[in-house]
Amino acid sequence: MTKRIAILGAGPGGYVGAIKAAKMGAQVTLIEKDTVGGTCLNRGCIPTKALLASSDVLTKIRQAKDFGILVDGDIRPDIDFIMDRKDKVVERLVQGIEFLLDKNNVRLVKGTGKITDRNKVEVTKEDGSKEDVEADAIIIATGSSPAQIPIFPYDGERVITSDEALNLRQIPKSMIIVGAGVIGCEFAMFFNNLGTSITIVEMMDHALPLEDKEIGSEMAKAMKRKKIKLMLKTKIESAEKTDTGVKAILDNGKEIEADIMLVAIGRKANIADIGLEQLGVATDRGRILVDEYMETNVKGIYAIGDVVPGAQLAHLASAEAECAVENIMGNNIQMDYSAVPRGVFTDPEVSGVGLTEEEAVAKGYSIKKGDFAFRGLGKAQAMGEFFGKVKVIVDEQTDKLLGASIIGPNATDIIHELAVGVRYGLTAEQLGRVIHSHPTLSEAVMEALQDVNGKSAHKV
Repeated sequence: MTKRIAILGAGPGGYVGAIKAAKMGAQVTLIEKDTVGGTCLNRGCIPTKALLASSDVLTKIRQAKDFGILVDGDIRPDIDFIMDRKDKVVERLVQGIEFLLDKNNVRLVKGTGKITDRNKVEVTKEDGSKEDVEADAIIIATGSSPAQIPIFPYDGERVITSDEALNLRQIPKSMIIVGAGVIGCEFAMFFNNLGTSITIVEMMDHALPLEDKEIGSEMAKAMKRKKIKLMLKTKIESAEKTDTGVKAILDNGKEIEADIMLVAIGRKANIADIGLEQLGVATDRGRILVDEYMETNVKGIYAIGDVVPGAQLAHLASAEAECAVENIMGNNIQMDYSAVPRGVFTDPEVSGVGLTEEEAVAKGYSIKKGDFAFRGLGKAQAMGEFFGKVKVIVDEQTDKLLGASIIGPNATDIIHELAVGVRYGLTAEQLGRVIHSHPTLSEAVMEALQDVNGKSAHKV
């Protein structure tokens, strides 16, 4: 008998799960109230990367003379063209997902879904009509939205979230960014490059608080070079709109002002009004609780992505969706979180996988470390990309790779061989013996792994 699966939400978790299930022979109904692709494609990963790509080109043009290229004339960003280009990139990818859903016979229903029974979802469509979708299993993939904190007078114009930042058609002269996490740092780099004066206020003691502390310190250096003001261990007590912009009062009594305030301190799971309370689906701190098979406490109802505890990452949502589908289809697959890559698309880029140094120590490991600076690579010198390093954390007893962090050129691409090492318990000795092509940036990974045991040929 064909399995019927209903999925709430067509983000990178929902649509990937739908296609995976369809390929495995299931009859799939995908319910989405907005545009397919979710936050990642429409208001997150992809549009920000499109903006940052424009920013990167601007940087390269400004650096052209360092490479013997003379550029004459006025070099300045066209914010309208940049935003229009971003929208076109998103539109093409949305169409691509719709094409994939159609070719895999996934039924896409536009509307808001609410679970009314263990095997039923009521969909309220855009025209007000309702439809009941019957299913043998339900996957909740409703994603998240920017958190709105009461002390910040959000109005979508002067006090904004990342959603509005993606659509600004005027370059602000100044901006206060609340939070030096991934979102805050990426937008800081983008608007700084366009000419905005940036001040970041962060409560923790280093930028990118969820990353390795040493890497956060390196990011602070990069920001200083770009004249981005980073205020660490600082809290905003209150904020108010003024005649010309926004004013923030800090916990040290100081006041700072800017044209715009971007609040980038977390996201809230979209789990309200989808029927969880009536069914008794267990939640904790605003997230849905699941087991290692991605199933909730209510049999046949699964949850994945931003609505469950853990990192809110598009690729993690996709992996969790595939795990849930495998189990719905009768396979016994447990979700593995040991090697989830993390990426920050700043300049320089930052990435990580596995444990940070602080996490490894907190878990009781006796560790060894290895690192290697990009400055020591021929490829980095040729590219003019000197800043940053690869850092690896290894179990002293077994030599197994526990985690790794990178700050520098192409960090978000280079991290994946280290993810393989963490996932499959490879040792620094084993992975460090893998021959790396020369000249490449990936040689820094090999050198850092060899440095763990004092064998790096290019490090003193």
